[in-house]
Amino acid sequence: MTRRTIRCAIYTRKSSEDGLEQEFNSLDAQFEACTAYIASQRHEGWKLAPQRYDDGGVSGGTLARATRAIGGRVLTYLLLAPK
Repeated sequence: MTRRTIRCAIYTRKSSEDGLEQEFNSLDAQFEACTAYIASQRHEGWKLAPQRYDDGGVSGGTLARATRAIGGRVLTYLLLAPK
């Protein structure tokens, strides 16, 4: 039995620009956490989409920004890093 591939994208966000100039910042930490989670689900067919979607210094009260950030690409899941 072949398992279907579940393509996943990661969208990271930080509401202010504070600390974004650091070599490893909040967006990087969020991305790493989500990447690890996707890797842990590899046995279920999860696969990380190649593009990284970051919104640094953007307040986000809705998912509209995430939808625009991924450019309407067809994905099975969009992982949003926890605050």
